[in-house]
Amino acid sequence: MIRLDHVAKTYRTRRGDLVPALEDVSLDVGENEFVSVVGTSGCGKSTLLKLVAGLTPATRGSIHVRDQIVREPFTDVGFVFQQPVLLPWRSVLDNVLFSVEMLGLEPRHYRKPALDLLELTGLGGFETKYPRELSGGMQQRVAICRALLPDPGLLLMDEPFGALDAMTREEMGLELLRIWEERRKTIIFVTHSIPEAILLADRVVVMTPRPGRIARVLGIDLPRPRTMDLEFVPRFKAYSDDVRNLIFSGRKRS
Repeated sequence: MIRLDHVAKTYRTRRGDLVPALEDVSLDVGENEFVSVVGTSGCGKSTLLKLVAGLTPATRGSIHVRDQIVREPFTDVGFVFQQPVLLPWRSVLDNVLFSVEMLGLEPRHYRKPALDLLELTGLGGFETKYPRELSGGMQQRVAICRALLPDPGLLLMDEPFGALDAMTREEMGLELLRIWEERRKTIIFVTHSIPEAILLADRVVVMTPRPGRIARVLGIDLPRPRTMDLEFVPRFKAYSDDVRNLIFSGRKRS
């Protein structure tokens, strides 16, 4: 589904200084695979998502999605940010429909799929409400519905639960797994949370401090469907220790 070959990204500041964000990143992501990316702040996780989405060009290397080289934004992708970024003057349903409007599609043809998604995420009956009337977790569910409505093959998620409280974050993680089990998208999920990365993913990509490189990719051999109880399984703790050691050893080297 996705292939990154020796990808690097360097930004230029307004003063002309060069800031390397990513260096020599190579990664393959399979069709319908759930991959988490974890690492310290500033290691290039968000930059990685922007490169895959075609929102910013790579400085070196190449990125392919379904054998097509990525040079600019494309339509077969949904993006979910840390903040829901809902339009406050639009209802829940109209916020979900906004994604197809931006693609130049006719919203009335997507009304039923939008209502089905709201039902799937526990928001049935809230379609006429406005963002101010929803909790943070409910707003983020609307954002996920908006990203899923055009039925993209690829879903990119940049710390989507980072602003939520711990209990809501756990609930949203399990909700995302349930949606993924039903809809089977290819997902790249960026997070700072090691337990979250392990619980959700088929594989966890551990990044080094900036400039971000891949320290290791860990396959997560845990049964599905998954629940929070898995965090007490010895194998889960072993994965967590491995990821933590990789991150902290990278910090020492930097």
